[in-house]
Amino acid sequence: MPDEQPMQLHCFAHAGAGVSAFHGWPARLGTGVRPVPHLLPGRESRRREPRVRTREALLADLMGHFRAPTGPYALYGHSLGALVAYTLTRALDEAGLPGPALLAVGACPPPDVLGALSAELHEAGRDSEERLVRALAAFGAVPEGAQPGGLWHRMVLPVLRDDLILADDLRGAARTPLRSGPPSVPVLAVAGSDDPLAPPRAMAGWERWTAGRVVTRTLPGDHFFVRAPGLPRLLGRACRVVRRTAPEPAPAATREPAAATTGGRA
Repeated sequence: MPDEQPMQLHCFAHAGAGVSAFHGWPARLGTGVRPVPHLLPGRESRRREPRVRTREALLADLMGHFRAPTGPYALYGHSLGALVAYTLTRALDEAGLPGPALLAVGACPPPDVLGALSAELHEAGRDSEERLVRALAAFGAVPEGAQPGGLWHRMVLPVLRDDLILADDLRGAARTPLRSGPPSVPVLAVAGSDDPLAPPRAMAGWERWTAGRVVTRTLPGDHFFVRAPGLPRLLGRACRVVRRTAPEPAPAATREPAAATTGGRA
């Protein structure tokens, strides 16, 4: 309907990033969908705030934004952001709060899958700066010309390190079983055709982490296909499809909370 409010697409970026990857999305998503990027503490305009390194700190920062949605909404998370979006979806479900009508995850295997390159990267996140930089360079995450002591090493590398620690905590929490079972949310799992960290074959594993339908799509690009126009166009179409069939969120007071209260595996 012409006077219908746009469906909100809440967006969470990859490790070390702010929200700049989403700046061109309002036009690319198409009609009826509005991006809502979420900036985590410790970067860009929130750079003076302590960075979050645990599930509990992450949810303390995010949950207040989702307690009273005005209509159906969707989540998209890229790489680390996919773990953030999934963790948030689980927490909302456990709290009996209205969850997303669509959970879209990109460039991130499910919590029980960690390839050799990803494992090396996460181990390096707790090791020396030299090892971490080598691991990041293996998949193109170090800018050309970055030198020890330079701006990237001083401003971005510490954020990346803490984000890798956060990712490990989110994966560990997700693997803890819950009596309430997985959330019943449709999942769109998107891979980059040349992504060494989250190849297309790994993304199908998200079907183990939801009671809803899982659709997989592959787009051209490496781990950072979030910067290309194809992703927001795909997400815009998916949001419009979901919006046509999604019910309005029930008030939180009328929903029955899940039995468990800690993060866990679907």
